[in-house]
Amino acid sequence: MDPSSRTFGSEIIIRALSGAFVVLAIIGGILLGGIYWSFIVTLITMVSLWEFYNLLSVKIKVTRALGFISALLLIAAASLNFSSAAILAITALIPFLVLCIEIIRRQMRLNSQAIFNMGGTLVGLIYIALPWTFLVLLRAEPWGTMLLITLFACTWSCDVTAYLVGVRWGRTYLCENVSPKKTWEGFAAGVAGSLFCAGLLAFAWQFPPFPLLMLGLLCGLAGQIGDLGESLLKREAGVKDAGKLIPGHGGMLDRFDSILVNATLAFLIFEVIWH
Repeated sequence: MDPSSRTFGSEIIIRALSGAFVVLAIIGGILLGGIYWSFIVTLITMVSLWEFYNLLSVKIKVTRALGFISALLLIAAASLNFSSAAILAITALIPFLVLCIEIIRRQMRLNSQAIFNMGGTLVGLIYIALPWTFLVLLRAEPWGTMLLITLFACTWSCDVTAYLVGVRWGRTYLCENVSPKKTWEGFAAGVAGSLFCAGLLAFAWQFPPFPLLMLGLLCGLAGQIGDLGESLLKREAGVKDAGKLIPGHGGMLDRFDSILVNATLAFLIFEVIWH
């Protein structure tokens, strides 16, 4: 057997086994809802934030503790059915809390990094904590279970088909200066895989296909851009993966980078525009 084929097969098995565990945890949390879903969201958010702040630490320093506490407040507010306006207000308070810390630091140590610290802390919350908070809010809706299962299933279908087709038949590089292994063939297959998954779920649930197909298209297009965005962050930080927690996938941020943008857009469309 060709060594490259053996390596490819081993990589597929590792990714499949670790991916199956993630799928079971996510789908189980969505179906159970309530405190179970909030716990899973909190765990993923905290680990992802830690990995993101590690990437930032190559360039700047941030107040991690404040970022973690703020993320917990956002998820708790969503779990307790606080309004979107209340969650927005909590987010808006974060820069001022950072400034308070930097004022004290400047007074005591004659040194401060308010601009970098405020920006880095807030970006981590907007990039990671808010999208997961949106998923808690969406789950609380009567149609939330179906929407979230479709969101994750389409995102994963996109990831799998893009990876398999890109590795086997990818020839035309998509954005080689950001992610050398991604190809246009894989990108197109990812969009097709996401759309197929959305159509299959609409048929299985006997649900009007348009909303789910739109969500499938969204996951196929925006999700892959989100993946490229995280690749850019890793390239600037000089690392291959954001973490090593999930065998074959890297870190938590690597596994859910596409979900971050998909969750945000899904919340905007289904909770803000069409609600």
